[in-house]
Amino acid sequence: MATFLYKLGRLSFRRRRYVALIWVALLALAGFGAASASTATSSSFSIPGTEAQRAFDLLEQRFPGASADGASARVVFKAPGGEKMTDPANKAEVDKVIGELKSGSDQIASVTDPYTAGAVSKNGSTAYVSVSYKVNSMELTDATREALQDAGHAAQKSGMTVEIGGDALMVIPETGATEIIGIAIAAVVLVITFGSLIAAGLPLLTALIGVGIGVSTITALANVLDLGSTTATLAMMIGLAVGIDYALFIVSRYRAELAEGREGEEAAGRAVGTAGSAVVFAGLTVVIALVGLAVVNIPMLSKMGFAAAGTVAIAVLIALTLVPAVLGFAGKRVLGRKARKAAEVPARAEDKPNMGTRWARFVLRKPVWVLLVGVIGLGTVAVPAASLEMGLPDDGSQPTSTTQRRAYDLLSEGFGPGFNGPLMVVVDTAESSDGKAAAKQVTDEISGMKGVVAVTPAQFNKAGDTAMITVVPKGRPSSVDTENVVHAIRDAGKDIKSDTGAEVLVTGSTAMNIDFSQKMNDALLPYLVLVVGLAFLLLMVVFRSVLVPLKAALGFLLSVVAALGAVVAVFQWGWLGSLFGVEQTGPIMSMMPIFMVGVVFGLAMDYEVFLVTRMREAYIHGEKPGQAIVTGFRHGARVVTAAAVIMMAVFAGFIGSSEQMVKMIGFSLAIAVFFDAFVVRMAIVPAVLALLGRRAWSLPRWLDRILPNVDVEGEGLREQLDETPGGDAGGGRELARV
Repeated sequence: MATFLYKLGRLSFRRRRYVALIWVALLALAGFGAASASTATSSSFSIPGTEAQRAFDLLEQRFPGASADGASARVVFKAPGGEKMTDPANKAEVDKVIGELKSGSDQIASVTDPYTAGAVSKNGSTAYVSVSYKVNSMELTDATREALQDAGHAAQKSGMTVEIGGDALMVIPETGATEIIGIAIAAVVLVITFGSLIAAGLPLLTALIGVGIGVSTITALANVLDLGSTTATLAMMIGLAVGIDYALFIVSRYRAELAEGREGEEAAGRAVGTAGSAVVFAGLTVVIALVGLAVVNIPMLSKMGFAAAGTVAIAVLIALTLVPAVLGFAGKRVLGRKARKAAEVPARAEDKPNMGTRWARFVLRKPVWVLLVGVIGLGTVAVPAASLEMGLPDDGSQPTSTTQRRAYDLLSEGFGPGFNGPLMVVVDTAESSDGKAAAKQVTDEISGMKGVVAVTPAQFNKAGDTAMITVVPKGRPSSVDTENVVHAIRDAGKDIKSDTGAEVLVTGSTAMNIDFSQKMNDALLPYLVLVVGLAFLLLMVVFRSVLVPLKAALGFLLSVVAALGAVVAVFQWGWLGSLFGVEQTGPIMSMMPIFMVGVVFGLAMDYEVFLVTRMREAYIHGEKPGQAIVTGFRHGARVVTAAAVIMMAVFAGFIGSSEQMVKMIGFSLAIAVFFDAFVVRMAIVPAVLALLGRRAWSLPRWLDRILPNVDVEGEGLREQLDETPGGDAGGGRELARV
């Protein structure tokens, strides 16, 4: 592989104009596709194989005019102090709002009257109007949303409080200016690392081109493939991080080759042949982790994984081709003035120990203490993970500045938290001899359950073979009490089916969230085995060792659990919540654990591959295990540190998002990268390798014969270049033998 990549690097450097033109053309083509594509009108959310989804599908079939998948909204009214919503003047204002809503859009399916639907609180202070739409929230027109937002303005002038909740107001999340701040921090780190504006700007330029192609392609295909807005956000987040990092490693190796006296084309070839091999395998681990999300069998999550994996693949291709091409345009200016002077006396620069060298020597002197401090420290941070509660964010997790959150709070005060997430019970009476009696039995059974506030009478469809019953739980939608109510109804439904033949199914957004969380829990272990297993085999091929990949996997698990602990402390317990803009604590997003396993594992292996391959490269060239660790840190610590800081900055930029889901993802990935890069890879890894010594690089003979030799360190490439006259313009680099 190293030989092929060496040739590819030289070709890209030599034909740089053609390579650059191809990538610019691809960017323009993707941009044109995104600009000309029709706006995505749907972003369906389905959970195959769950009871909530089966009930939802049954409603679509048996109640064709009910728009089961349509958007919904609630216009909540609160009377001025000392008045009631039943007062004639207030009632007249509500009637006006109902008229405005009905005439405001042809997308409205129904508008309920609170005075006939029992939607007035017992004390008369609060009432709400339920609005149902014929289409889902992503298909609502701007005019329809504006009509909904304008409803109630006249009522507000009369002194009433009017707020609007529901998914009808759902819009694409805003990530804010902090994304730009993240990129700006990355630029500063690159300038400090390279000491050259040209070298610093190059990774940013190529990463932005890659992300531009990836996100534009996703936008162009969003309507065709039914991709949600979060898909592009995730692809941008990961694409930026890995794109900058992969280019950073190629540029860093290119500068090192130039500093040893090689000419540009030869330096580019060697940089791509060595660091490029690490980029390929690091990218493969990320792609495996993201594509592996398909094992969960949730279409939305699978699409997010495939889209992000595609962006990572583009970042790898750009690092192998566009980066050496742009290096050809930059020439030796990537070194900067000081570096160009230092290149004239490389031996003196090599003798001077840097921070990486000093840190590695410290770890070699105190490996046990470093290992204990790292493991105990991460273990302490991981403690809150034992209290992890999972769910999906609702309007209660929105900022208090939003009308959705204020409507949520008004409903909770006037009617109880459960009114924000009613359950829909579907009774299939097709196989029952007396459908009405069966539905009555279901209603009576649920009414007597603990944690249930209200149950509406059964409403049958025209055929009379299916009934809908609305159940209002006592707790908030994301509470454990509400989850217990769902399980209690489902348990009772089994007995009812055996008695009457009627099947009882529970659905609605709250039940969907509960089923989603359960499915994520069930898929976590198989997914972990699949991803870690495949990556373990891949790393065995890279490092030709059993213990090094094992150590890499165990270190990753430690960093992920610690990151989960930090997420629980901030978003569930509220520790330092105000610092990160968390206004409402609650359960952790259901997909967070499995999502973190996928993304963080791929990113963590980046640092493992980049740092440890340099150690192995030194070891197979004759250095002792301890000295190989020092050599790896001397060449790689500065770059890995810069890469980690850049990745953290990019991820942290998304903490400023107005969407709780994006905010939580940004925080979790940033803190996970911090733990994995600086505690696991920079401290625990060298400590373990120091304790293992030569055993770390051993491989059973029978396994050595089976595994393919992909020559990641470029040993075969070096031998070939040394034997080829003129193959090495700058002379072979000889590693010190200790």
